[in-house]
This record gives sequence, C-alpha cells and structure tokens, in this order.
Amino acid sequence: MEGRPLGGKAAAIRRLAGALCATALAAMFASRAAGTAAAEDPFVPLFNGRDLSGWRVPPGDDGHWKVVAGVIDYDAASEAAGDKTLWSEKAFADFVLRLEWRIKETPYVNRNVPIILPDGSLKNGPDGKPVRMAVPDSDSGVYLRGQSKAQVNIWCWPVGSGEVWGYRTDPEAPAEVRAAVTPRRIADRNVGDWNRFEITMAGETLSVVLNGETVIDGARLPGVAARGPIGLQHHGERKDGAWVSPPSLVQFRGIEIRELPARP
Repeated sequence: MEGRPLGGKAAAIRRLAGALCATALAAMFASRAAGTAAAEDPFVPLFNGRDLSGWRVPPGDDGHWKVVAGVIDYDAASEAAGDKTLWSEKAFADFVLRLEWRIKETPYVNRNVPIILPDGSLKNGPDGKPVRMAVPDSDSGVYLRGQSKAQVNIWCWPVGSGEVWGYRTDPEAPAEVRAAVTPRRIADRNVGDWNRFEITMAGETLSVVLNGETVIDGARLPGVAARGPIGLQHHGERKDGAWVSPPSLVQFRGIEIRELPARP
C-alpha cells in the first residue's frame, strides 16, 4: 500500500523531468535557428524611423528633408545652395540595400518623355526623331557609392523605375552596358503606393529587384567608384511658383543594408 504513492511520485518526477528536457531542447533549437537567421540576414538599419541620424542633411536645407510619421519625406524644395542630395554618413563598397519608396503626387506634366527600347535606345518616329509623350511625372533615385552616374531611378517614365540613367545615356558606353541598365520589365506600383527596392552592388556589377521582380540583372557599371555613400536624390525646380522639371515628391522608409564580404 505504501509503494503506490511513491510510485506515483516517481512517475510524476519522470514526467516533469521529461517536460523540462523538452523545453530546454526547444529553447536550444530556437536559439540556434535565431542565430542562423541572424548570420544569414545581418541587415543594419540606415534609417531609424525617428530622425535623420546617420544622414548628412545638405547645409542650408532648412527642413525640407525631414521625418514625418516614421518616413523620410521630401518636398523637392531644399534651400541648400549646392548639392541638395541626402547622403548617408557612412560609405559602402559591396552591399545589398533594401528600401521602400513611394511617389506622393505628380503635379508636373513632363511633355518630353521618350519611349526607351530594350537595348536602351530611343524609339524613333517616321521623321527619324525620337517619339515623345506627355507623362505626369515626379523624379528621384538612389545614388550608389557617392556617384550620380550610378543612380537607380525612381520616376514615372514608361520604361519603369530601376533604370540607370547615367550609364544608359552614356554615348561612350558599350551597347551591352546600355542594354543591361535598361529595366527588363515594368514593376512599378501606382503613384501613391509603396514600392520596394533590393539593390545589390558587387564590384562593378549591379542587380535591382523591384517589388519582387528582377528589373536589372547583373549589369556592369564600368568605372564605378569602389566605395562611397548612399544618396537619396533631389530633383525639381520651381520658377514663378510652378514646377519646370519633375520634382522629388517622394518618401522613403525601411532603409537597411547588408555589407558583403570584401572580394579577394
């Protein structure tokens, strides 16, 4: 009779020990999984969602680059005397950059927008001159390694965002370079909607994924700087209260970067 309670206690102890062991193993595996995920996805925020810490605001900007409701907001009206670009304080070599962007509105109508063919050239009309069209337009972009030529475009042109203007329009660039920096497809969402870039720079090679679709795939940027900051482009000018070029009426959020190992 006395052995039964003892046996019950022993069984309960064994069950408790088993539960504790299972919990410990689960915690260990979760920790390992978290460590593996961190090792595979070590992205570092470039924007903290509160202020412009880590960014160089153009001297004399007077508050036109600002943070509003957790996003970097720009009204294209910087009062800076020189470069109006918002640059990261840190420089980068090889990296994967992720960010979200959206065009807020398009008050300017660009009446000089060409049709860009897949090889980067312009479509001509019967007169041999490029076909032009009117497009409600805003314009910005992401400068890579401190260079305006290495700019991943954000705009409303029918060729789509992700295009690298400086290389596509370089008359001295090889034909294959101009073709490679022309988007393979249009992946932009509607004006006012958020878009997501994943930009990879490795050596002279650039790839751009826009909203989950690869629009630039392994394009070569000959002569691009080996290292430099990330820039958010200013664009637009007013005269007599009216826009005379497409303005950067844009917002950015979720900016993060993963630096890639140095190449041998």
